[in-house]
Amino acid sequence: MTGTIKIMHILKIAAFSHNNAGGNPAGVVLNDEMPADDVMLGVAADLGYSETAFLTPVEGGWRVRYFSPEREVPFCGHATIASGAALAKQSGAGEYRLFLNEGEISISVEADEANFNVALQSPQTWSKIATHDLVDTILGLFHLSRADLNPDFPVSIAFAGARHLVIVLNDRNTLANMNYDFDAVKSIMLEQDWITISLLYNESDTLFHSRNAFAFGGVVEDPATGAAAAALAGYLRDIDWRGEDKFEILQGFDMGTPSRLLVEYGPTKGASVTVSGMTRNIPD
Repeated sequence: MTGTIKIMHILKIAAFSHNNAGGNPAGVVLNDEMPADDVMLGVAADLGYSETAFLTPVEGGWRVRYFSPEREVPFCGHATIASGAALAKQSGAGEYRLFLNEGEISISVEADEANFNVALQSPQTWSKIATHDLVDTILGLFHLSRADLNPDFPVSIAFAGARHLVIVLNDRNTLANMNYDFDAVKSIMLEQDWITISLLYNESDTLFHSRNAFAFGGVVEDPATGAAAAALAGYLRDIDWRGEDKFEILQGFDMGTPSRLLVEYGPTKGASVTVSGMTRNIPD
């Protein structure tokens, strides 16, 4: 690493924990200055979590950037939730504005005994149906067929600060058995700028189960993905989903890291989505 800036202590916080267990670990660095890119990438790689958030104070809020072990990502939901807990530890519960590489978001933090309940307001959303050939390619790499898809949910690219591919399956066991060709999928994700490929099973009008491939960032699977949850909500709104505008996502259970994400959205297409969850500290 060529940067020389001093890095503050790295807070380790799991976001979207379930019954004070599981959740997706994130690193959070609060610093007076934003470190050099190579320093942030090195810290993220050394820590090994799917993302580490770096925050520095600016007028009106905090500048934030997110790094996976291999590259910067434009927006990360679980690291944002973890950042809310880190800011609350330092300055107390309340509202915080975060400035991304493009645009801004807000977070709201409530104390809950030793942990925090954090809600983020996502960037604006959009979605579009994926092309037939691209869907067939991805299904092949995940050892799936079109018969495995739930026809009520067209395979689509969905955005809420970052691009995700949304695939809804028609069977919970098929989701549990997710496996894919890592290198080939990573290549396509980099080419298409997809941060995750979100495989889901819709159990009811208020519940989804999810597994998220994160080969883009050098990680096989993410146990909780707030950005993908926000993108999913925007997509559901775009397709006029018959379900509720408040729902939960259970993720990470198939990899032994149970996580729970709560999602809420309004009727205006493209508008911000609320994603919330509990945090827990990760001991050093």
